[in-house]
Amino acid sequence: MTEPKTSTATTRLTVAQALVRFLAAQYTERDGVRRRLIGATWGIFGHGNVAGLGQALLEYATVPSGGTPPGRPVMPFHQGRNEQAMVHAAVGYARQSHRLSAHAVTTSIGPGATNLVTGAALATINHLPVLLLPGDIFATRPADPVLQQLEVPYAGDVSVNDCLRPVSKYFDRVTRPEALIPAALQAMRVLTDPVETGAVTLALPQDVQAEAYDWPEEFFADRVWAVRRPGADPEELAAAVRAVRDARRPLVVAGGGVHHSEAEDALKEFADTTRIPVASTQAGKGSLAWDHPADVGGIGHTGTATACELARTADLVIGVGTRYTDFTTASGTLFAAPGVRFLNLNIAPFDGHKLSGQPLIADARTGLESLTEALALHGHRAEPAYVTEYTDDKERWEHRVDAAYEADEPDTRPTQPQVLGLLDELVTEDDILINAAGSLPGDLQKLWRTRSRDQYHVEYGYSCMGYEIPAAIGVRMAAPDRPVWALVGDGTYLMMPTEIVTAVQEGIAIKVVILQNHGYASIGGLSETVGAERFATAYRHRSEDGTFTGRPLPVDLAANAASLGMRVLRAKTVRDLRAALAEARAADTPVCVHVETETADTVTGAPPAQAWWDVPVAETATRASAVKAREVYDRHAATRRRHL
Repeated sequence: MTEPKTSTATTRLTVAQALVRFLAAQYTERDGVRRRLIGATWGIFGHGNVAGLGQALLEYATVPSGGTPPGRPVMPFHQGRNEQAMVHAAVGYARQSHRLSAHAVTTSIGPGATNLVTGAALATINHLPVLLLPGDIFATRPADPVLQQLEVPYAGDVSVNDCLRPVSKYFDRVTRPEALIPAALQAMRVLTDPVETGAVTLALPQDVQAEAYDWPEEFFADRVWAVRRPGADPEELAAAVRAVRDARRPLVVAGGGVHHSEAEDALKEFADTTRIPVASTQAGKGSLAWDHPADVGGIGHTGTATACELARTADLVIGVGTRYTDFTTASGTLFAAPGVRFLNLNIAPFDGHKLSGQPLIADARTGLESLTEALALHGHRAEPAYVTEYTDDKERWEHRVDAAYEADEPDTRPTQPQVLGLLDELVTEDDILINAAGSLPGDLQKLWRTRSRDQYHVEYGYSCMGYEIPAAIGVRMAAPDRPVWALVGDGTYLMMPTEIVTAVQEGIAIKVVILQNHGYASIGGLSETVGAERFATAYRHRSEDGTFTGRPLPVDLAANAASLGMRVLRAKTVRDLRAALAEARAADTPVCVHVETETADTVTGAPPAQAWWDVPVAETATRASAVKAREVYDRHAATRRRHL
């Protein structure tokens, strides 16, 4: 971080005004490129922030006639409709910006603040920066309790904002004006730390927000926070080279850290040099283009048969920027070779030591460049027979993708994979696809042919229903000239369609595709496999036996989207859908494509799961379906192993 020059001059501002002015002067720098750290602020105003941050944002959101006076920064403002959704939009923006630029989110006290919790958890789990500025109860306590205050008999200094502590990477409550200075600086430090970044919360009591203070001018000077690229320790690097050279069946698992570090070219160079196959997690998909010879697709429970079979026989797993979640490891059953070892290139020591792996603690790009250079000196390459094996297997898998995508009956209702196939025909490397929950993430990881390093945007760290539409808005803000698609099922759509209003208000030309299948299709399928018999997973009327197996509910999601101001294109058949998707892609205003997908069991869909996922089944039950499911569960669970 560059230090500003010291000065004795002061400026009298409220705490809220000082915070907004400070935020507008913060920058990041990586690889010689400088970006504004806080690009904009989202907000919904209530009594807990309207007179403080609301007034301050008004001061700095507008440019006076004649231009901006010297030293007067501008903080763009976006009006949200749901506090959780505002965080999702900010997260989408941060991810598309490679974590080098972020948004702030302000809310009132009470429900406005607690609505932030889900979005904060998503940001922190995915290591994506967002600054949360919830209002808080009076620090001076002129009245106790105030409206929306949670009274805690054993602690006078606790408010609902404390719910944000466990989901924040940094939390502070600014109870005095002068306390803002260290709190704000710490907040920026965490937001720009590639290891620690996530949700950062500064809780702001509503009286303190409006309190004036004489601020030192240097607090408002431009600050540049260097986002570091640490290199590998020489001894760790030498050990990593030995491990790769000793391996006969190595496999790379590329995680989200590849994208955060902008290490895609370095990974391609590594694969070109060594010909070691590269599988990807949900967060890492697109690290290599789908047609790169070494790309073997997604790995784990929703991965490809090619990647999962390679994982079962790998003697060295090279994790690059991955957290090794249970979907990636198939709940500890996937990496099955007796002597398999792990080499973990990760900027975070916590992740670098997982699965008793050999750590290579470094930035993904820097580490891959060093590893590639060292291996090239030895002329190291994967064995030709191994390359032929995975190349042939990849070709067979692509035939399965073609079969799932095939839509040669134009007057029929499409299946979900056929919807993806029609999109696959249409998009270019410019398009960005966003998804987070339901059955779509599995189909996408197995089937989607990613054309560019940032085309595939599936949030699967928290897999949060309702993420897609607001995240699409944030992504489009970060990439205003690119087509951005939000793919949602009806369950996800009903969780959070509210930011459609924001897209319409600001003319943000996102493209929403609603795949209506009248229920929670993903959990319905899972429910059937664990003996719960799809109970309460369909959107249907209640039957006489008390279950939800009656007629489908007369819900018209297309009409709902239209009522929120969005242009809607209805598609009933494959032919309709092909035309609607093309029209939507060409649109320069927000547009929704609505299609009901075929869900009958007899319809060919995506290939089934290629690896297990641990969802515990009832150990004792009276229904035959649960008894049988438990037998299957026990067989799979017996193959789980701890890598020591």
